[in-house]
Amino acid sequence: MNRGQRGKLAMATAALGIGLLSLTGCSYINPQQTSEQYSASDGTRTDLGPLQLRNFIIVADGQDKPGRVIGAVYNTSSKDVVLTIKGAEGSQAEVPVKQNSHTMLNDSTAAVLLTPAGAKPGAMTEVTISESGTNMDAKFKVPVLDGTIVDYKTYLPTSEPTPSSTATSSSTATSTETATPTPSSTAGH
Repeated sequence: MNRGQRGKLAMATAALGIGLLSLTGCSYINPQQTSEQYSASDGTRTDLGPLQLRNFIIVADGQDKPGRVIGAVYNTSSKDVVLTIKGAEGSQAEVPVKQNSHTMLNDSTAAVLLTPAGAKPGAMTEVTISESGTNMDAKFKVPVLDGTIVDYKTYLPTSEPTPSSTATSSSTATSTETATPTPSSTAGH
């Protein structure tokens, strides 16, 4: 190899090395997204003692309307606990969670309601959460969404809850009735 060819080879090698360093250097100065925990959906997340709350959302038609709480609650402890959610104007709901298990509020046949929702759809509302195992409590911001997103429309409370259908101090989640259209209201349309 002559002197000119060696020079070209050295310059090509240096250019290749600089190119590779510039491509791999991004991960050196920028944090990796996979190393940070975040809420990948519309809901928010928090931990309280042995409870892990994930993807929490309140679905409501308005600020003063009833809101259904959806999300997941994981209990990592070896005893059953009750999660208490306190919202606006003294509204309260309780969710029992078995030991080393989880409760999916969206799949539950018993809806967990806060009346009123506490914020208009698109805003955040602050709730206080507590758990019976360690008697810990914390404030937690939860987004309020409405039926604009089709996936959440089925979770909208359809009727005003009565005192017997809202959460009480018992350790069971609440249930509501869903309105069913009558044949006369849908016929001919």
